[in-house]
Amino acid sequence: MNRTLTYQISAPSDGLQIKQYLRHRGFSRQNLTELKKMPDSVLVDGTPRRLCHLLTAGEVLTIHIRELECSKNVPPIDIPLHIVYEDEDIVVINKDAGMPIHPSLNHYTYSVANGLAYYYQAKGQPFVFRCVNRLDQDTSGLTVVAKHMVSANLISQMAKNKVIRREYLAIVKGMVTPASGIIDAPLSRKPGSIIERIVDFERGERAVTHYRTLKEERGHSLVLLELETGRTHQIRIHMKHLGFPLIGDYLYNPDMSLISRQALHSWRLSFPHPITGESMTFTASLPEDMARIIQLSDSAVESA
Repeated sequence: MNRTLTYQISAPSDGLQIKQYLRHRGFSRQNLTELKKMPDSVLVDGTPRRLCHLLTAGEVLTIHIRELECSKNVPPIDIPLHIVYEDEDIVVINKDAGMPIHPSLNHYTYSVANGLAYYYQAKGQPFVFRCVNRLDQDTSGLTVVAKHMVSANLISQMAKNKVIRREYLAIVKGMVTPASGIIDAPLSRKPGSIIERIVDFERGERAVTHYRTLKEERGHSLVLLELETGRTHQIRIHMKHLGFPLIGDYLYNPDMSLISRQALHSWRLSFPHPITGESMTFTASLPEDMARIIQLSDSAVESA
């Protein structure tokens, strides 16, 4: 993937080395190492410079990111993807339930990564798959993928610093009481299992989920959830811990009478653009298999 970034050097940056300036912009040490390997990747006023070059106010620093290799072990497969947004730095996808993010032993040719590899191959563009907010295979909804090494690093920093706001919709069993609140319960791996997690107040990692009930119908509740942390299976375990497990969850509540997968949807993502800093918000409507259980319009969710 090719990307050109241009920076006008201002007075506060006068005298900084290029590598210092880029580090202040959020570039990682690994980003700088990779830039060194790319021909004519760093220019000042059109002239190639080393990363130790001292900048002067008024100069224009140009960074050329040229990634020529593609992800290994990701076969390009023509899989329909619901692309919500795309620019030179990121692509936001509304993932179908049942589709893994990455290829695996049982899904080597059916994943978001396979579909994107094909999408960019058709455009004649090399592509390394870098997904920032991974979703479980059976969780539907929004996920963001970085298109080059710098945007990947910057979005990862945002995730680490809890700048990315992630909101989910879930259908749970029962009338949730209290109707809103905060679940603060640490999680750890269940002994003897490589998949399941449990609430563990002794050895678990801190996990915090904010929730609010939006609608109750026929013994079920539609709940809006916001993650403060992003532990594996966090929403699924937290709601079960509260006493209101997600329906259709084969691991934690195998009730498949109304839906054949956990009723969980990544509904809204909000974050500043990794390069421009522009505030961005994306939403994805409740999928049909969840909507037929509990009807609620997008406008009603927005106003909740």
